[in-house]
Parts: sequence; structure tokens; C-alpha cells
Amino acid sequence: MRKSILSILGVLIIVASVFVAKMIIDSKSNARPKAEKIVKTVFAKKVKNGKVPIIVPANGNLKAKNRLELYAEVQGVFRGGSKLFRPGQKYSKGESIIRIDASEYKANVQSAKSNLYNELTSIMPDLRLDYPEIFPKWQAYLSGFNIEETTPKLPEMTSEKEKFFISGRGILTTYYNVKNLEQRLSKYRISAPFNGILTDALVTEGTLIRSGQKLGEFINTDVYELEVSISKKFSDLLRVGEQVVLTNLDKVNTYQGKVTRINGSVDQATQTIKAYIEVRDSGLREGMYLEANLDAKEEANAIEIDRNLLLENNRIFVVRDSILDMIDVEPVYFSNKKVVLKNVPDGLTILSKPVIGAYTGMLVKQYQESEEGKSSNPTNE
Repeated sequence: MRKSILSILGVLIIVASVFVAKMIIDSKSNARPKAEKIVKTVFAKKVKNGKVPIIVPANGNLKAKNRLELYAEVQGVFRGGSKLFRPGQKYSKGESIIRIDASEYKANVQSAKSNLYNELTSIMPDLRLDYPEIFPKWQAYLSGFNIEETTPKLPEMTSEKEKFFISGRGILTTYYNVKNLEQRLSKYRISAPFNGILTDALVTEGTLIRSGQKLGEFINTDVYELEVSISKKFSDLLRVGEQVVLTNLDKVNTYQGKVTRINGSVDQATQTIKAYIEVRDSGLREGMYLEANLDAKEEANAIEIDRNLLLENNRIFVVRDSILDMIDVEPVYFSNKKVVLKNVPDGLTILSKPVIGAYTGMLVKQYQESEEGKSSNPTNE
């Protein structure tokens, strides 16, 4: 009897346990939350093909168009003048930049002039007697001869007899010796060939200058040139006389330049061509870094977008019915930040700003941009 009762109680406990377990299991909720669709807002615009100007960027440092490197052709002591020979000193056209002591050499020139004068004086009696028809012009030349001034040109000799007579007395030899000495005497003084400024001074007053020694540099501050390197594929598009906009490094100031020269040879190392842009402005200085934008040509039936929108294998994202898709395009020109594309159909909606994690088939909400750069209200497509 006891065993029977225990067996029945055991069965009842098992049945109760199964029943309680089933109730606990049935009371547990198995509902899984519904996944929420993530829709990203993207900036997009409709394609409108047209003429896109191909602007070739270039840069370089300014150099003075008119530059004079000062070298000594004679030897002597550098004499001081009214202005100090220092960098930054301005000189006007014709003003003396450098004066070398030439007192000893000048005395030799005066002695040679005196010899020429004496020889001319010695032939005057013979000219009066033998050649009275040419005597007046030589008498006039002798009367106007001044040792303190530059030797004037000899009178024109019109006959063979006159040439033989003058040459036979050694007048021509002495005259050209004097002119040679005068030419060398002029090298003791270096004058400014144009209005400008001294940018480099390698000697000071009182220095003993030797022949062939570099003394400094002198530039014209009115006109500068910018040397830029252009890809050879644009060589046939550039033209001398083309206007160019130049900007400084901070993009604050702009200057108007003009292409004045284009090199005829291609740099073998870089495959570029040198172009020279002339620019005039009082605010410019030699050595300034400027950037130039050269209008090379116009590409028809094309659009321009940011370079970071162009994907690998020359593809871009487009929006079709609120879903991202890709199309193949043809890049025709790359700049630092932009790329010019062809084969993009008119009216197609493309991304105007990159989307992080974008993929084909991604659901998006379009934020349409107008052509003027203003945005319309966002629309859910």
C-alpha cells in the first residue's frame, strides 16, 4: 500500500511539473522587434550638360623682367656717391649706381687727347697750302675740339687724296686709340639703364674692386614675369597675348597678367612647356608666389563635379526612385579639386556631395540642390 501511494504521488508530481513548465513557457513572449529602415538624406542635383571651361592651374615665383647683374670691367677703389650702395636703394634712369676711382686712367686719356690735338694742329699749314678746299672743315673741327669733353667724330673724308693725307700723318690711328681709351673710361661709372631698385650689394664704399668681380643686382620694379609649367597637351591651346588671372597664396589679392612668351621645346623630364606671364602692379615684389588660372579651352556637352564623387573604374552614384545606382562616365580633365565628365545623360539625378558608406541599392531621401547653389526643401521619394 505504501509503495502504491508513493508511486501515485510521484506521477502526480511529474505531471504537475510538466504542466507548470508548459505554463511558464507559454507565458514567455517571443515577439521580435521589427527592424526599422534607415533612410539617409543625400544632396543631389539634376544633370544639365553644357560648355565647361578647362582652366589649367599653374604656379611659380615672380621675377623681374628687366634685371641687371652688375660686374666690374675695370679695377679701382669704389667711390661713394650721393646714395649708399645698399639693397633696397632706388635709382632713376641715368643715375650713377657705381663710381670707381678713375683719376689715374683719366689722366692717360687726357694725354692721348692732347697728342691728337697736337697732330691735328701740325697738319693745318699743309692743308691750307695743298688742300685749300678741305681746310675749312678741318679748321672748324679743330676749333670745336675740347680736351675736357668727349672727342667728336672726325670730319667726313670725301676724296682719296684726303684719306691718304690724313691717314699718312697718323691721325686715324691716334683718333681710334683715343676713342678706345674713352670707351674704357666710361666703364669706371655704371649708370642705371632704367628706374629700379638695388636688390643685392656685394661691395661697400672704399672696397678695392677687381676686374670681373660681381658687384650686385639691379631690377626694374615696374614689370614682372611669372614662369609656369604647362602640360604639353595644352601647348596648342595657349596663345601669346591671352589674359590670365593671378592670385597670391592667401587668395586675397588678384592680379591681371598676359602671356608674353611660350617656350618652343618640351622639358624631357616633366613633359611640360614653359610659359611666361607678364604682370604689372605696384604691390608685387620679386620672389612672390602666385597662382595662375589659364583658360585652355571649352569642353562641349560636359559637366563638372568634385573629384571625390568619382569612384574607381570611372563611375558615379545616381539616384533612381530613391535608390542609389551607379553609371559609367568618361573623365576628360582633372584639376586639383574638380573633374570634367562626359557621357552623363541630361536630366539624370546625381549625387552632389559624397555619402559615407554608400552602396548600390541603398535607400536614400533626396535633398535637391538648385543650379544656383541654393537647396530646395527635402523631399521623400
